[in-house]
Amino acid sequence: MRGAAIRDAPMRGAAMRLVGVFLAMLLALGIATATAPVAGAADSASVRRVDWLTDRRVALWIDSPSMGATIQVQLLLARDWHIRPEARFPALYMLDGLRAQDTESGWTLDAGAEEFYADKNVNVVLPVGGQGSFYSDWLQPDNGRRYMWETFLTKELPPLLSDGWRTTDVRGVAGLSMGATSAMFLAARNEGFFKYAAAYSGFLSTTTLGMPEAIGFALRDAGNFDSHAMWGPKTGPEWPAHDPYVLADQLRGVSLYLSSGTGLAGQSDQVNGVPGVTTNLAGVGLEVLSRLTTENFATKLQKLGIPAEVRYRAAGTHTWPYWDFEMRQSWPQAAAALGVDAGKPSCGPDGAFGAALAVNAWLGDCVTGTYGVPGGTAQDFRFGRLISGATGTHAVAGRIGGAYYPAANALGLPLGPEQAAPDGRGRFQLFEHGAVYWTPQTGAHVVAGRIRDTWVQQGAERSPLGYPVSEQARIPNKPADVQGFEIGTMYSVDAAGTHAVLGKIMEKYAGLGYEESPLGFPKSEEMSIKDFGKFTEFEGGSIYWSPLTGAWSVRNGPIFDAWRAAGYENGRLGFPTGDQFDIAGGTQQNFQFGNIQLRDGQAAVLALP
Repeated sequence: MRGAAIRDAPMRGAAMRLVGVFLAMLLALGIATATAPVAGAADSASVRRVDWLTDRRVALWIDSPSMGATIQVQLLLARDWHIRPEARFPALYMLDGLRAQDTESGWTLDAGAEEFYADKNVNVVLPVGGQGSFYSDWLQPDNGRRYMWETFLTKELPPLLSDGWRTTDVRGVAGLSMGATSAMFLAARNEGFFKYAAAYSGFLSTTTLGMPEAIGFALRDAGNFDSHAMWGPKTGPEWPAHDPYVLADQLRGVSLYLSSGTGLAGQSDQVNGVPGVTTNLAGVGLEVLSRLTTENFATKLQKLGIPAEVRYRAAGTHTWPYWDFEMRQSWPQAAAALGVDAGKPSCGPDGAFGAALAVNAWLGDCVTGTYGVPGGTAQDFRFGRLISGATGTHAVAGRIGGAYYPAANALGLPLGPEQAAPDGRGRFQLFEHGAVYWTPQTGAHVVAGRIRDTWVQQGAERSPLGYPVSEQARIPNKPADVQGFEIGTMYSVDAAGTHAVLGKIMEKYAGLGYEESPLGFPKSEEMSIKDFGKFTEFEGGSIYWSPLTGAWSVRNGPIFDAWRAAGYENGRLGFPTGDQFDIAGGTQQNFQFGNIQLRDGQAAVLALP
């Protein structure tokens, strides 16, 4: 965890100058009239890509019509996802803070959500990105973003979770800092959508004297955003329409959990030599602000007769360790609201699983009993799975486990444990019908069939291709499979064999249109020729490369035949310096020391003197 770095704190550095001002302004919370949320059906979103990160953590890349962008949402799948393939599960949305990153949710990057929810029977929904967005629909685009998060989360996303990921319409939401504010107003603005809402260190008023200015400063500091693009002028209707304090009455029937620290140094803070005072000064001020707004919000709920579980902590600043703590403390209430057991079933490993766990203690405790898989049985643990069959009992976990899960039927059972690759850079695991290779740079990918056979013959990860960077795929309407590697691509063509296209020759092949170009599919490996040159033969010609001339194609036909008769690159013409092009009455291709012109089917070699 980053602790004092407070990646998700709404303000840093110069923002501390405003903390004292905010404290004074928040002492006089005001009340305004709520504005009803804008209703309307959204266009259908669609899943562009699915990346299995582990056997129970998956990244969905979703094309959002409302935002005009592809949004990543990660899922932590329910404990019983594998053991009960027919079951559906409630959803728990976990919202990030103001400085949300575009690569991963803070709940997995800076907190222990993946480990904690491994034995919980909910699908945890982790929207990725949304820096400075307050997870709301903005009035207009700003700074290159078209934020329409409320539409995305409440209208576009739910059908995809239901149809493809066995998720029910029983939902909860929890958030920290900015996400805590959003959790409360999203639950209030979308009646019946969430049965549970939790705010950890939230700022639970947006319209109190000075708060629009404070939020505006925070947005500029976090991502150079203009708050007017978000909710318009501070006197406009959108500010109270997104104010949890103003909307409190609309939270009736929602199970509510609120928490905040005091700003005093707690067990996760570094003290500066003065008892109770931490070096994390920004985290102190922000948590004090959170405490004030949380207390006022809780008081209003009490006056309205709306029950809430409120936890005022004696210490703690605006940092991830405390939000991780609250995530764990609030779980029993979340479980009750979502209708699932707070604990896990008894599931001690027996027989072969017990013996395998003894040498794979890093898997942690079991979270399910055993269940059937093709060719054997499996059991889930906090950090991976054990799979047992005729090939033995072996652990399959992490990124390799993620790549294996969707390909398990084709790959078969594991043949042994995960191992370090001989080059010292990556890791791999062998299965009955293939392997999975992983590096931090390339991710984990299956290599199987003829492509794997050829790749292994060439040296596997130490071959010129390096590690795989994509999965093997069948080319639509073509008799061939293709797989991308670090330094090129491997093609397995039913009629032409399996061959790699590498480096600069691959770049040229791509520029020509790959197999759709006149060259067609590769029919040879890359071969070395004079002056450090290279060439690869294709169905319709060849691509030649040298350090001096670059990569160019020479198509089969009269020009190629004439160049061959002249001695290829070793003859009087040398290497090609361009692709063929049209001239008056024919076609021409240039070489280092001349050209070949084709007219009326006749090729003429015109060498330089």
